[in-house]
Amino acid sequence: MKNSLSALWKKLGPGLVTGASDDDPSGIAIYSQAGASFGLATLWTALITYPLMFCIQEMCARIGIVTDSGLGKVIKSHYPKTLLWLMLIALFPAITFNIAANLSAMGAVSHLFLPVLPSWFHALCFTVFLILGLIFFSYQKMARVLKWLCAFLLVYLIVPFLVQEDWPAVLWATVIPHIEWNDKFITLLVALLGTTISPYLFFWQTSMSVEERNHKPNTPPKKELQEMRIDVNLGMLLSNVVMFFIILTTGSVLFPAGITHIETVQDAAKALEPLAGPFAFLLFTLGVIGTGLLAIPVLAGCLGYLFADAFGWQKGMDKHFKEAKGFYSVILSSIVLGWLSNLFSLDPIQALIYTSVVYGLLAPFLIALLLHICNRKTIMQQYTNPWWSNLLGFFALLLMSGAAYLLMHHTWLAS
Repeated sequence: MKNSLSALWKKLGPGLVTGASDDDPSGIAIYSQAGASFGLATLWTALITYPLMFCIQEMCARIGIVTDSGLGKVIKSHYPKTLLWLMLIALFPAITFNIAANLSAMGAVSHLFLPVLPSWFHALCFTVFLILGLIFFSYQKMARVLKWLCAFLLVYLIVPFLVQEDWPAVLWATVIPHIEWNDKFITLLVALLGTTISPYLFFWQTSMSVEERNHKPNTPPKKELQEMRIDVNLGMLLSNVVMFFIILTTGSVLFPAGITHIETVQDAAKALEPLAGPFAFLLFTLGVIGTGLLAIPVLAGCLGYLFADAFGWQKGMDKHFKEAKGFYSVILSSIVLGWLSNLFSLDPIQALIYTSVVYGLLAPFLIALLLHICNRKTIMQQYTNPWWSNLLGFFALLLMSGAAYLLMHHTWLAS
C-alpha cells in the first residue's frame, strides 16, 4: 500500500499543481464570499465544474505532449499571429492584477499574526522569497516544492468538521442546482465559473506538460498519456474538493451567524475565529499563504511562457536564469509589478473584478480554439479528441459563453 501510494505521488506533476493553484487566495476570497452570502446554495458548482475542468486541462496537457510545444507556440504556428498578440495584451495586465490580489491577501493574513509589521512589508517578504526561489531552484526542485505546497490545501478539509453540520442539507445542496435570479447571485456564479476554468491555466498546463515530457524521454506516448490523465484528474479533483469545503465552511459558519459580507480572505479568517475557534482561523490562514506561494509562480510562469512563445525566446523552469533571460525577466517583472500595485492603494476586489471580466471573456474563445486544435489531425496526429472530450468540451463552451453573456449583460446594466 505504501509503495503504491509512493509510486502514485511520483507520477503526479503538472496536473496536480495546476489544480491546486486554481485555489489561490483570490479564488478563496470568491469561494468565501459565495458561502457567506448564500450559505450552501452554490455547493453544486463544485460538482458540475469538476468534469469540465478535467476535460479542458486534459486537452491542454495532451497538446503539449503530442506537439512538444506550448499552447502559445501552437497558436502562433497554425493560426493568425494576431490571436496570440491579442491574448498577450489581454492576459498581461489581468494576470499581474491577479498576482497583486494574491500578494495583498497573503500580506493581510500574515499581518493578522504579526500586526507590528505592515501588510505591504509581509507581501514584500513573500515577493523576495518567490523571486529568489524562481531564480535559484532547478525545475526538479521547483516541481517538488510545488507538489508539497499542494498539501496546504488539505487544511480546508478539516475546518467544516470543527463545527456541527447538517449533512443531509449539504448533500441536497451539492446535487440539486440552486439559482437565484438577482444581480448578486449571478455575479458570484459567474465569478465562481471564471475562477475555476481560468484561461491562464490552459497555457501553464500545456507548457509544463512539455517540460515534464522532456524529463521522461523514454516513456512510451501511450503510457505518458495515461499517467497524464491520472495526474490531471487528481489535480482537478483536489481543486474542486477544496472549493467545495471552503464554500461549506463559510456557508455553514458565517452565513447562519449573519456575516454575509466578506470581501477579502482576511475578513473570512477574522470572522471564523470567534465562531469556529482559533484552530479554524489558523488553518484557514495557513491555507491562504500556502496556496499563494503555489499559485503566484504559476500565474507568472504563464506570462513567461506566453511571451517566450510570442518572441521565440528560450524558455523553461528547468533552465538557469542566464539561459532564458527574457523568459525569467517577464516572470520576475510580473511579480514585482504585482507587489508595487499594492503600494499604490490598489483595491484587490476591483483587481479581481477586472481579471474575472478578462478571464470570463477569453475563456469561451480559448475553449473553442482548444476544441479546434484537438480535432485537427495535422496537429494532433492520431491523438485527436475522443467523443467524451468533445461532448464535455462543448458543454464547457456553452456554459462559459453563457457566463460571459451574463457578465457583459450585468456590466452593461451596472454602467
